[in-house]
Amino acid sequence: MSRFHFISGLPRSGSTLLAGILRQNPRFHAAMSSPVAALMQSNLELMGAGSEFYTFFDEPRRKDICRSVFDAYYRQYEDKSVIFDTNRHWTARMHQLVELFDDFKVICCVRNPAWIADSFECIYRKNPFDYSKMYSPASRLTVYSRCETQMSATGTVGSAWTALKEAYYGEYSHRLLLVDYDLLTQHPHKTLELLYGFLEERCFDHDFDNVEYEEGEFDTNLGVRGLHTVKRKVSFNPRRSILPPDLFNKYQEMDFWQDTKGTAAHIIAPKKAIPAEGA
Repeated sequence: MSRFHFISGLPRSGSTLLAGILRQNPRFHAAMSSPVAALMQSNLELMGAGSEFYTFFDEPRRKDICRSVFDAYYRQYEDKSVIFDTNRHWTARMHQLVELFDDFKVICCVRNPAWIADSFECIYRKNPFDYSKMYSPASRLTVYSRCETQMSATGTVGSAWTALKEAYYGEYSHRLLLVDYDLLTQHPHKTLELLYGFLEERCFDHDFDNVEYEEGEFDTNLGVRGLHTVKRKVSFNPRRSILPPDLFNKYQEMDFWQDTKGTAAHIIAPKKAIPAEGA
């Protein structure tokens, strides 16, 4: 029987890259965000108190149906020892996952939110004539409205950020491993070694010069070409942000995982430099 783990965290922070690396291991299955979380949510809504079918379901039956979603969706990968399901909102469902799985871990990909906003803006500008589903006509007007949309509580970044923060300070934080994008791309060997240790899995000799993963059809349907394309060689490419300075400064202090008080989460991330007194 396959063991389940999860990949979550923030968008544009390396989750697709990490899946591309992990899937090199023949014992593992990993991919981009799956529909499993949405399928489970839809079933729970149908079985919930607001539904006409509520009286047909008790707690054990609801739990069994949710677990069966995983089994049905991943049945074709029964030959894999470990399955990683990816969804950036699993961190808001820790209370459900602990009821469905006896032993699981959640790998949370993180990145300074200012650089996440920058990454989304780069993709937007690379597709100047593709008006994607990511923005409404009003929200795509300027870089300020685009960033505000992404960072709002219901936006792509904001909703994942609040979900991660909930889990980071929650009672199941010991199941989390936060992996910083910059360290993953600068030091992939060491990062994966630590990740395997966290998962209690035997290490695998990954080829970081030949990582392949792409979901072109999905990205085209969304109207955002290149959203889930992974470059072959794992590398870190420093550059200047294209965001206006006031926007970048607004978001760069949102990396709450720099505060390690009140959490039992495991973290692979660089520490912020503390300014010298009087500087």
